[in-house]
Amino acid sequence: MIRIFALLILVIPGAFAAYGVKLMRDMVFGITNGPFTASFLWLQFLVGLLLFVAGLAFIGGFILHRDRKKNKVQGRFKA
Repeated sequence: MIRIFALLILVIPGAFAAYGVKLMRDMVFGITNGPFTASFLWLQFLVGLLLFVAGLAFIGGFILHRDRKKNKVQGRFKA
């Protein structure tokens, strides 16, 4: 049950990161999504970049925290 909960914790930020990539890709091709208009494609790109970076940072932090608990990191990553 704990592993399923951990997987769920990782899937949600992963979905946000994937949606961020989709927003950035659509901006490159000139496709508007959701509340964004054609004149604010740059805002769509920034929101997509923010979602991608936040999702990736959460997943990376989760994995680093787990590995620190199991003492599987190099000396420079130990807090």
